[in-house]
Amino acid sequence: MSVRIGVLALQGDFAEHGAMLGRLDAEPVEVRQTSDMDGIAGLIIPGGESTTIGKLMERYGFREPIRDLAQSGKPIWGTCAGLILMARDVGRCQPLLNLLDITVERNAFGRQTDSFETDLEIEGISGGPFPAVFIRAPVVRDVGPGVQVLSRLEDGTIVAVRRGRLFGTAFHPELTGDTRLHASFVEMARQA
Repeated sequence: MSVRIGVLALQGDFAEHGAMLGRLDAEPVEVRQTSDMDGIAGLIIPGGESTTIGKLMERYGFREPIRDLAQSGKPIWGTCAGLILMARDVGRCQPLLNLLDITVERNAFGRQTDSFETDLEIEGISGGPFPAVFIRAPVVRDVGPGVQVLSRLEDGTIVAVRRGRLFGTAFHPELTGDTRLHASFVEMARQA
């Protein structure tokens, strides 16, 4: 039976996540209003512009429903801007969900022209290195107790974390042809 996975569709690359989920045994649900969260087994907060997504989350009343979803034990995955929004601290004032005890540095690699791709080893993901796409990407500068580091760049920079069913990646897996991370999230949602 197909599992319903919400993708926050306020701004950013939500369509690409939906396409990846459609390749798996999952039904993507574009979440544009809080009622769209009814019956979802998990939520993806996509990449995009974190300040814009945060302001739209505030305007349309998403903060508490997303926090309630996390409290219920359903998985939430933030990619790039989504990782920023899930953080405790980003070094500036902007709307945050404070779901992960992490400090994130926004645009850590510089401008759009400094975007890059690299292969990463990700704990819990078998089948060899994962092709990671970094576009004006954040990095995790500090993790609190209970937050597991899943992947680092060669220089040790943290780019993927997890605490229970809360998952964050600084890169864009939805922009690759590799469905392993999405499949892992769908399985996490199914088990929840």
